[in-house]
Order: sequence, then C-alpha cells, then structure tokens
Amino acid sequence: MSRWEGKTVIGLTGNIATGKSLVRRMLEHLKAYTVDADGLAHQAMAPGAPAYKPTILTFGQWILDKDKRIDRSKLGAVAFAHPEALARLEAITHPIVGRAIDSLIQSAQQEVVVVEAIKLLEGQLADKMDVIWVVDCDEEQQKARLMSKRGLTELEALKRIRVQNPQADKLAHADVVLNNNGTPEQTWVQVQAAWARLKGKPPVQAVEEDEVQQIRVQPTPATTTTSGQEKMAVSTVNILRGKPKNADQIAALLQRRTGREFDQSDVLVAFGEKSYMLAMVDDTPVGLVGFLVENLITQVDEFVVIPEAPTIPVATAMIEAMEQASRDLQSEVGYIFLPPDEPQETVQAFLRQGYEHTAIDEISVPAWRETARDACPEGASIYAKKLRAERVLKPL
Repeated sequence: MSRWEGKTVIGLTGNIATGKSLVRRMLEHLKAYTVDADGLAHQAMAPGAPAYKPTILTFGQWILDKDKRIDRSKLGAVAFAHPEALARLEAITHPIVGRAIDSLIQSAQQEVVVVEAIKLLEGQLADKMDVIWVVDCDEEQQKARLMSKRGLTELEALKRIRVQNPQADKLAHADVVLNNNGTPEQTWVQVQAAWARLKGKPPVQAVEEDEVQQIRVQPTPATTTTSGQEKMAVSTVNILRGKPKNADQIAALLQRRTGREFDQSDVLVAFGEKSYMLAMVDDTPVGLVGFLVENLITQVDEFVVIPEAPTIPVATAMIEAMEQASRDLQSEVGYIFLPPDEPQETVQAFLRQGYEHTAIDEISVPAWRETARDACPEGASIYAKKLRAERVLKPL
C-alpha cells in the first residue's frame, strides 16, 4: 500500500548518464508529476539554503567560487573521487531532500508521481516507492554522454561512472527496466508500454489522447501591415501539448525563428530536457513555447510566433497555457529568457501578463537566483513572475 494515499509513486533510478532525466520528462508528457531528487540536493546547497553552511564546514572554503557559491565541479571532483567524501555529502543533503520530496508528493494533484534519484536504492527512499524503474545502458554510452554533455575527459568520465555502486545492483531490484542504448524514439516506445502496464490498460488506451486547450482571444481581423506582411484573422487559439509525433512541426517552427537547421531527431533529444506547447489556428501551427519546470521553477528559453500570426493574442494564449501547466507541476516562479532580437510585441505580451524585467542580482530567493544564473543564455533579458502566492518548499 502506498505511503501517500491515492497516489502511485515510481522510483526512477539508474547510474550516471544512463538517461534517467529523459525518461522522467517522457513520463511528465504522460501527465505524471515528477521530482528530481538530485536537483533538490543542488538547491539545498545554494547560499542561504540548509545544506550550504554544513557543506562548507565539511569540505572547506576552497569549494566556493568568487561569488561564494558552492562550485559543484570542485565539490564533485572530490566527492566522486572518494566514496567516504560522497557519503559525508549525502549525509548532509539526503535528510533535507527527503523532507522536500515528502512535501511535494503530498501536495501533488496527479495520481502518478515519479521520483528520480541516482541513489534511490542506497538510501531510505526505495522503501517508500510503490514500484522501481531502472534506466540502463552500456558503459560506452555513459562515457560518451558525460564527455559530450558535461565536457569531461575520458578519464574523468570513467572515474565518475566507476565510483558508483554497480548498475547490476539496481537492475536486481527493478520492477521495470528501460534500455536506453538506442534512439529517443525507441526509449519512448518502452516508456509508453511500461506506463500502459502501470495503468492496467492496453497501450493505445493508456497513452492519453492529444490534449487540446481552446483559448478564446480578443478577435483580430485579417490585416496587411505597412510593410506588406499579411496577418491572419484569429479569434481562438488551440494549444496542443507537444509530443514526439509533433517533432516535425516543432522543428519547422524553431528553424523559422532561429535560421538554424532542426530536424525530428534534434527535437526528440530536446524532449528529454523540456516540454513544448504548440499554438494552432485551425490546422496551422502559429506558435511554440519550449519550457522546463524543474524543482518548482519554470524556465522558458524558446518562444516563437510566426510573422503571419498576430503576436499579442497568440503569445498571450501560449503564456496562459504554459503557466497553467507550470502550476500543475507546483511551480513557484517563472523566468523567461528572451534574446536581444526578440520582437517588441512578444516582450509586450509578457509584460501584459504580469512579468517584470529583472536581473540575476535582484532575485532574492537563493534557489531561484541560482537557477536563473545557471539557465540564462548569455546576452538574454530575464522576465520574472511569481506563479503562486506561497512557496511550496520554503526551506529551499
């Protein structure tokens, strides 16, 4: 029987760079509520957060950067090189993270909750899970991902892989094993099948139908601008939650906005990092928002409205839908990162919806500030809005 009444809790684990986060994002697309335990541990070590001072007292001032933040690369270098050091770090962070996870699960509205944690089985979390899913891949894949995504040398990557408990130990406790040696499409097929079994339904029924949110906007007639640009008439915008089958449409919109080439495989990789919403007028894709909700903080780094569509109504509909999805995931605050060449109409749409221009040093909450600092692209402007009156995790 689940510790959390009315909820099924999946414990999602696997060793470093096996693809846990990819699977977690896929489950989020299937309407699960997801928690990144390792991300919560990072938040717990931000300046002013509960694990900040104990970590410095344990490992010394040398782990701080010039801004007095804990440099995770320095801390990781010693923690992953010495099992005793890693154990001491976990003794500081795990109790804090455990309390945060309990609070998040209790307040989640979704029936299925996913807790991703690399050390799920080595601590007390495993006993609280209803089912254990393990993501698996071979060591060569792990090494390649660490080298390409984190910039590690081959020796550094192997050291991080081999300091962990054997992957075989995790596989021995698995109720579900997901092989992530192949493409994102192949992993998505496995996730859908496992989700169907969890729901006790055939795969076609368990994977929900397209969720379309119809948003009425201020009617805008078809017009022609002074530059000769024809703008379509809009009275209703349909918002579609992007899924892998929409990858071609998403790629086309991103290519139009950036001028860079995107294809289906690029988007499928991105599905492991963020969610997408498509704005449709009739059957025409007119806009796109790419956003990430990570540990109660929403980050938007892709926002597109095609030139043929009126910007304000389409952008407003996408913002409203993105905020609702964020609140469903208990997001406390939203940060929008807009490039210098962002059309002023898009900026105005965010300002009308209550976003305010800010700077990293003006963000008072440590966890929010550190997230914005890490996520903001160079040269981008930051627009912020609180999405709920009270914080969910005040200690972090």
